[in-house]
Amino acid sequence: MTSRTEPTALPTTTLPTTAEPTTAEPLAPLLTGLLDGSVEVIDLTSPLSEQTPLIQLPPERGQPWPFAREAISHYDEAGPTVYWNNIRLSEHTGTHFDAPVHWITGKDLDDVSQVPPQRLVGPASVLDFSAHAAADPDFLLQRHHVEAWQEEHGPLAAGGWLLYRTGWEDRQGSQEEFLNGRHTPGIAPECARWLAEQTPVIGVGVETVGTDAGQAGEFEDQPYPCHWYFHGADKYGITQLRNLHRLPPQGAVLIAAPLPIVGGSGSPARVLALVPR
Repeated sequence: MTSRTEPTALPTTTLPTTAEPTTAEPLAPLLTGLLDGSVEVIDLTSPLSEQTPLIQLPPERGQPWPFAREAISHYDEAGPTVYWNNIRLSEHTGTHFDAPVHWITGKDLDDVSQVPPQRLVGPASVLDFSAHAAADPDFLLQRHHVEAWQEEHGPLAAGGWLLYRTGWEDRQGSQEEFLNGRHTPGIAPECARWLAEQTPVIGVGVETVGTDAGQAGEFEDQPYPCHWYFHGADKYGITQLRNLHRLPPQGAVLIAAPLPIVGGSGSPARVLALVPR
């Protein structure tokens, strides 16, 4: 008679009576701050709609599509339980991220899907020149402006963003006022080259429709210098930001979240800032 083998007993696991923390130690203070309000999340993204201002290029150039949508269904016969839309827009509509491949100087560098995730999160240095732009809509940030700012606030954040506040977000409600006949503030060519090639920032963020000044196409020494130098240096741009007035000169952390469009030159993005309070 064949004897029956008894099943092997499984080891007994004792469950803890209370949950044990599983958060990695470096992230615990951040999560605590988010929960108790000592770290505030500020949305730097302009709302995206059919009224979002859009760059206008010379008539002989290609033109970006404005934001548009068409309902697939809206709790109706096409879909009684679901509301959703098809949308149409340019990669560079509203608050958006410029990848290096967006410009000819970066044509062999990353498209938006190839940007390393580590470079989408970083510290921010916020330079406020809104008074200058209010006095002169064609105001250009110069190297001496940045150096004077650093004397007061410390060096530009390594591996982070230069966020350039001009007060231009106040004009976002009107396409005409926002574009202002191509009279919008920007960065001087010599300063853009210095920032791109000799400082540790990885990108520039602005409140205007593009990273360059409205008159940048007519600059004699280098047209569109932010595009030319930043993308050639494998660096980035973010446009049409808002709420920069709510950030400190130093100490905020920027999170830029573009869509990873394969082969894309850029993407609309949700841009957030973490600010200690």
